[in-house]
Amino acid sequence: MSIAKITQEIIHCERCPRLRSYCKKVAREKRKSFADEVYWGKPVPAFGDPKARVLIVGLAPAAHGGNRTGRMFTGDNSGLWLYRALHKAGFANEIGLKQQPEIANIHDRLQLKDVMITAIARCAPPENKPTPTEIENCSEYLVREIEALKNLKVLVVLGQLALKGLWKVLPDELKVSRTIPKFSHGEMVKLRDGRVIVCSYHPSQQNTFTKKLTEPMFDQVFGCVKQLLLKS
Repeated sequence: MSIAKITQEIIHCERCPRLRSYCKKVAREKRKSFADEVYWGKPVPAFGDPKARVLIVGLAPAAHGGNRTGRMFTGDNSGLWLYRALHKAGFANEIGLKQQPEIANIHDRLQLKDVMITAIARCAPPENKPTPTEIENCSEYLVREIEALKNLKVLVVLGQLALKGLWKVLPDELKVSRTIPKFSHGEMVKLRDGRVIVCSYHPSQQNTFTKKLTEPMFDQVFGCVKQLLLKS
């Protein structure tokens, strides 16, 4: 199945009543600073290059980020960090460097090369906490995206929950162990088919403001990704 087909299924998904209700409520009420904008308010599909060798897996869209703009990691500070790092590593065009939460949107001509960005949950959850059932409801989409990316070599997980969500959907025959690998920033997990999972702290404000994640640390992750692609 193509990424385009999966995208349409995600946009029209109604599997999680709590999340759909919350996203629509946020889209109606809006944040004051975005009061004049029309919010997306629907499940957010993956974004990037259909021929990508790299898949970045996050947790979920932000209520006033992806739920507003309709694009993964767009419209919030986490996106600013991610697209800036991708541009520096050569995976995003110049707009990735200039992106600002207040002006970034799906019409800004941001392009990714060799990278696709997705998440284990496609709707913005209250308090940024999807339930296990809601993550499970979305897992089929992640499975199909991985299958559709025929050139996939590296999977980057942003945070421990993203690692757990990804690990759960991977076929057992690909895992060296069924136990979820211990998460740590910069850790690499090799799968039996040669593909590699690279772990990174999520570029949330909770991590960036406290310096748990710094720009050099984040840049190093994508430097490792580039080296892995050269070896593949």
